[in-house]
Amino acid sequence: MAAEADGPLKRVLVPIFLPEECYDQLFVQWDLLHVPCLKILLSKGLGLAIVAGSLLVKLPQVFKILRAKSAEGLSLQSVMLELVALTGTMVYSITNNFPFSSWGEALFLMLQTITICFLIMHYRGQTVKGVAFLACYALVLLVLMSPLTPLVVITLLQASNVPAVVVGKLLQAATNYHNGHTGQLSAITVFLLFGGSLARIFTSIQETGDLLMAGIFVISSLCNGLIAAQVLFYWNAKPPHKKKKEE
Repeated sequence: MAAEADGPLKRVLVPIFLPEECYDQLFVQWDLLHVPCLKILLSKGLGLAIVAGSLLVKLPQVFKILRAKSAEGLSLQSVMLELVALTGTMVYSITNNFPFSSWGEALFLMLQTITICFLIMHYRGQTVKGVAFLACYALVLLVLMSPLTPLVVITLLQASNVPAVVVGKLLQAATNYHNGHTGQLSAITVFLLFGGSLARIFTSIQETGDLLMAGIFVISSLCNGLIAAQVLFYWNAKPPHKKKKEE
């Protein structure tokens, strides 16, 4: 009976959440305080939760833009720099064969971020420019993923994430400060990004051991924290044109 019960549990946990030796340590020998294996289980669980959550993280932002038929308050430059950072993380991780649980959210966030880029251009009356941007991005991504691109270029792209993240978030912070409100910026998306980047510091160190990747998430957490603080600070502020309509 124990062996029968053991089978389904093992199929679920190994190798997605745990290597076989850790499964044996925790669930056969019942050494539930084995710290290295618990770290692996926590890291894998967190990583997969972040990847699953990333499917929805930016959808509130997308829907908010569509409902308002406006991208007011969003900095296009900031969103594009975030797209550069996500692309660098995704390509760098694939090239280095990192486990999907350590970077998978970059793929889904990239798809949602490029959608937001297009919507910002569309609602600024630049739809043709937006379509051209999508085509150019797809071409660049294909080149980066191909054997034509040297590893050193991929590493430099990942290293450029630090200034891309910092400058991108500071541009958004400056836009918020200048406007005196956060416009169509989605609070749900901002707080989910902040929480996700904090969790990624631990999972990056645990699953990849890559200090460059972990360092980028430290910087990203600080920058996302700044935007989250502005969302709270400007919580009750409204765009001026809305006030006029109310009057």
